[in-house]
Amino acid sequence: MKTIVKAMALLLIGATSCSNYNADLIIHNARIYTVNDSFELASTLVVKDGKFIAVGEDDLRNRYSAAATLDLKGIPVYPGLIDAHCHFYQLGLAQEHVDLRGSKSVEEVISRLKAFEQTSSTNVLMGRGWDQNLWEEKEFPTKEMLDKAFPNKLVVLERVDGHAAYVNSNVLSAAKITKDTKVAGGEVILANNEPTGILIDKASDLAYAILPEPTRAEQIVALQKAEKIALANGLTTVDDAGLNRAQLELIDSLHRTNDLKIRVYGMISNTPENLAHYLEKGITQTDRLTIRSVKVYADGALGSRGAALKRSYADAKKNKGLFITSPEKIEELAYILAKKGFQMNTHAIGDAANEVVLNAYEKALSVNPDPRWRIEHAQVVDKVDLEKFGAKILPSVQPTHATSDMEWADERLGKKRIANAYSYKELLDWSGKIALGTDFPVERVSPIHTYYSAVARKDLNGNPSGGYQMDNALSRSEALKGMTKWAAYANFEEEEKGSIEVGKVADFVLLTNDIMVLNDSELLATEVLATFLNGEMVYQRKQ
Repeated sequence: MKTIVKAMALLLIGATSCSNYNADLIIHNARIYTVNDSFELASTLVVKDGKFIAVGEDDLRNRYSAAATLDLKGIPVYPGLIDAHCHFYQLGLAQEHVDLRGSKSVEEVISRLKAFEQTSSTNVLMGRGWDQNLWEEKEFPTKEMLDKAFPNKLVVLERVDGHAAYVNSNVLSAAKITKDTKVAGGEVILANNEPTGILIDKASDLAYAILPEPTRAEQIVALQKAEKIALANGLTTVDDAGLNRAQLELIDSLHRTNDLKIRVYGMISNTPENLAHYLEKGITQTDRLTIRSVKVYADGALGSRGAALKRSYADAKKNKGLFITSPEKIEELAYILAKKGFQMNTHAIGDAANEVVLNAYEKALSVNPDPRWRIEHAQVVDKVDLEKFGAKILPSVQPTHATSDMEWADERLGKKRIANAYSYKELLDWSGKIALGTDFPVERVSPIHTYYSAVARKDLNGNPSGGYQMDNALSRSEALKGMTKWAAYANFEEEEKGSIEVGKVADFVLLTNDIMVLNDSELLATEVLATFLNGEMVYQRKQ
């Protein structure tokens, strides 16, 4: 660590004595993973005007002088990491909500809410991250405990996957949710013919609709908080899976004033208003924001039994989940987007949802040579449907889902069907490329966890010792490509980023350990030392 501190100090000291600079930054004596086509290693990179102008060996120092020079003394360098599927804006908003991840009971959920209540005067309690699958009683909670604990407040608690909400009676009353409420693409869970307080998928929108919208100032703070977290984790591009027009325009305005630096691949939320505007406007791209894709929800999530399955859930007979967007609407939208040249990125968890989306894609893309349409999650894919993936249809997956879900997923799917889940290696074999993300804040903001889960297929406690369904683990190089080069390709941005090559933007990250050679057991100890955007150090680990 002393070596790292010394190396970083050299960068902060910065300027050489020469005033005739032909570069802005030289990094040398490093172990640089270029992730170019040959997956070459280099020791030196040179940056000018935010781009790599030379990549190679230490003799480059004889050809360039720079305002700042950094001797890394063997520290590993990687292309800037790309999170191919996350909820960046929601992460920022969640910083003001109660973190319920890891709670072991509904009593612990209430305890955390009570602790937060002591620090806030708000009339609305919001939280995210509860998961009944981690509780001794694995059933959904009911409103009565919230009603007793918070009789005078509105309480809305989002499930860890974002596909269910747990609310109290005050919310049900304010939202006019009754036993007779029906919602296309969602469900109000009943017991004794009355709402229990659990709202699945689109039904939860009714609860969120009664809550106050964050002000512009609050939205800006949220985005900047999310950026700080992302940069500290080595992320230089985030693919936000679902933003409306106002949010996209706010991000663009903050980019233009340099109040937000991180690059955003913004997927347009599938609403009539958003589509009317952006399909008319056409593809939009700046040096930091790309808008050329539409995020669609085919079904819900496995943990809340909202994923659409071909056969009933193994632990809930007669329940096959649900489609948030009907198969007819998915096919209709696919034709519209294909004609307009927009990318379609569809959330599909269950095998029925994946089948419907793959079939719709195949029909709509018959005349489009390079659409790069994505299936987000591709979590449970029937073997007969795998071959529908290919150069035109790419999987965008989150490896930590496999290791987070493995304790209970086989109960949902059964021993035979679980073999079709989290099949990342098979998906890669069919498509040739696979994009990796975290899905934060569903999972934690950690590309290191993504990488570890992809290659070791273990949870953060190292279980199972032999890895989970290891025939679908990715190699080290495949996992790194999925977080860099292939993720950039899935964004149509492989010419600008995703590898350390001449002409590309100088986005890169320094790690404390070389993740390409570490033992699996040592990977989780790796930390981000520094993050660079356009050659500018935008994050440095405190020593």
